[in-house]
Amino acid sequence: MLVMVFIFAVLAPAVSASSLPDFTDLVKDNSAAVVNISTTTERKTAGGAQGSPFDQRQFEQLPEFFQDFFRGPQSPYGGGGPGQQAPRQSMGSGFIVSRDGYVLTNNHVVEGADEIIVRLNDRRELPAKLVGTDPRSDMAVLKIEDSEDLPVVQIGKSEDLEVGEWVLAIGSPFGFDYTVTSGIVSALGRSLPSENYVPFIQTDVAINPGNSGGPLFNMDGEVVGINSQIYTRSGGFMGVSFAIPIDTAMNVFRQIRDEGSVSRGWLGVLIQEVNRDLAQSFGLDKPRGALVAEVMMDSPARAAGLKPGDIVLEYEGEPITLSSDLPPMVGRTPVGETATLKVMRNGDIITVEVEIGQLPEEGEVAGKSQSPDNNQPSSAPLGLTVEPVPQDIVDAWGLSSGGVAVTRVAPGPARDAGIRPSDVITELNRKNVSSVEDFRQAVESLPDDSAVSVRVVRQGRPLYLVMKP
Repeated sequence: MLVMVFIFAVLAPAVSASSLPDFTDLVKDNSAAVVNISTTTERKTAGGAQGSPFDQRQFEQLPEFFQDFFRGPQSPYGGGGPGQQAPRQSMGSGFIVSRDGYVLTNNHVVEGADEIIVRLNDRRELPAKLVGTDPRSDMAVLKIEDSEDLPVVQIGKSEDLEVGEWVLAIGSPFGFDYTVTSGIVSALGRSLPSENYVPFIQTDVAINPGNSGGPLFNMDGEVVGINSQIYTRSGGFMGVSFAIPIDTAMNVFRQIRDEGSVSRGWLGVLIQEVNRDLAQSFGLDKPRGALVAEVMMDSPARAAGLKPGDIVLEYEGEPITLSSDLPPMVGRTPVGETATLKVMRNGDIITVEVEIGQLPEEGEVAGKSQSPDNNQPSSAPLGLTVEPVPQDIVDAWGLSSGGVAVTRVAPGPARDAGIRPSDVITELNRKNVSSVEDFRQAVESLPDDSAVSVRVVRQGRPLYLVMKP
């Protein structure tokens, strides 16, 4: 018996080790197509980190020890005093996707660069030109001018990824060429504040400044993402990194290569998450879908008849679990195509057909204005004092349907719901509020024992809240 136990104790570590993935062949087969990208931008610097292989954004993310190294007199990259003319240099990663020399990387790696050099792992250094960029997805397409005998990566499908599967990154963190890190897919379809049209892949692969633009591989040696961002409070890796799905990236690449620019589908709504209280107040069986908080003027959604308070449950037959699911679905729909939406409105399920428009450039969406009724201030049992919305607020916030301005919030259901002074109430219990009189009537018809929804506009942004009895 003791002999058997001893044998098991010896074999157990070997069995455990054999169950871990071996990345050696994957690295050998694919590292040749991964490139280091260095850029130079002529500018007048103010001193500090001149000559560093990182741009200012990357430099500020570095831990203090590394900052001291790159700015100090011991730096192998040199220094410089305030006011000196010195080029800004940055370093990142990328990968070759075609034998004629197209390279994918991040926009922030090459943004504003005057010179771009691509270095292969056989130490060839080749100049590259910028074909085009897409800041919304943080992508850039380069073309190597000398494109003879170039290795390429194999492109996979990010839609086939599953949470928990192994992935591997190759890049140049902190300027260390061809560094390999591995981990697992932590989550899929992440929406980040910087861009909600990209359903990011979240991983725990160690990604640091310099990894930007490098490939994320699956265990079959296929590229499934482009490493783009990290979540950090220290400047270093904290276990959370994000990659652009390769399905999204290749769509952007083909548009830049063939058309010179990128177009995305546009619905023209502002949406918010449906939480448990909102689901109950709207009559949903569980929290799901995307709640329409605002429908923009002259938008495809308005032309199709979508309204604030609608909850989009499906888009082209695909269920909307989280509100963040909707923008990427719309974005990848070709402009001019008609999309079918399943919508919950006033407790009923309806179908809405929308002809998808083109996503405007930032700042191109026109505002809205319409004068509200000029009524006297009103106090209500909800603990709210309201009055007509000042015309300057109507104009600034684009309040096409009017509303009432909250001037005082006393203890009561409204305060508990999160309503604040200076909020503008435009809807109460799914009834439009365009004047103080509308508000009085809506309050009088409120049910006694159930939660109701309230649509407010706060600093120009629409938001649904829930008031409980």
